Amino acid sequence: MKAILTGHTRGLGAAIAADLLGRGIALLGLARAHNAELGASFPDTLQQVALDLSDCAALANWLAGDALPRFLAGARGVLLINNAGMLQPVGPLAAHEPAAIARAVALNVAAPMMLSAATIKASDAADKRILHVSSGAGRNPVPGWSVYGATKAALDMHARAAALDGAPGLRICALAPGVIDTEMQAEIRAATLDQFPLREKFDALKRERQLSAPEDCARRLVDYLLSEKFGQAPLADLREIAG
Repeated sequence: MKAILTGHTRGLGAAIAADLLGRGIALLGLARAHNAELGASFPDTLQQVALDLSDCAALANWLAGDALPRFLAGARGVLLINNAGMLQPVGPLAAHEPAAIARAVALNVAAPMMLSAATIKASDAADKRILHVSSGAGRNPVPGWSVYGATKAALDMHARAAALDGAPGLRICALAPGVIDTEMQAEIRAATLDQFPLREKFDALKRERQLSAPEDCARRLVDYLLSEKFGQAPLADLREIAG
């Protein structure tokens, strides 16, 4: 089994990376920087590529090379976890700069789609699994999050449509992980009420210790990804999955 993970340097991504490596799964991590701690702990099973996934041209250039098929060579099972994402731009429409919108769409939508297509093409493994880290914001509208919600809704539809393609050996799911105690949550709480009218709700979640620990969420996410249930439905919510 081999896995590819985006955004493996912090937050949920770092926790997922540690969980996969702890299970002995070889991992290719893609992010703007390397994870020095995991690199030192797992020098034989972690490969890292420093790549700005919001730069579609740079990602396309990397995918045009042979690094991905070389990593996947010989794998009987392949996992792709599209975790990297960004919340910004936040606020009403008039506050959104065109460049910020383009960056969010590139990172949150284009990169996962590009990596999904390239991974399926690069591997002849009998078991291929793609997990998009989605969000409840893609399924229920949230004021101030029109861009973020739209990008997550796009991942949901990508999973639903790709599942209908019937590619041999492919299982795909867009999974909402719930609210997790990460830097993104801190970013949410730092927004002004004008930018994000529901900020008090997220302040309360932190204050009342209702946020999931990244490590716990990562364990349950990977358990689900490796289970026979994965891919039975193209959309899922981790909070509704036992484990």
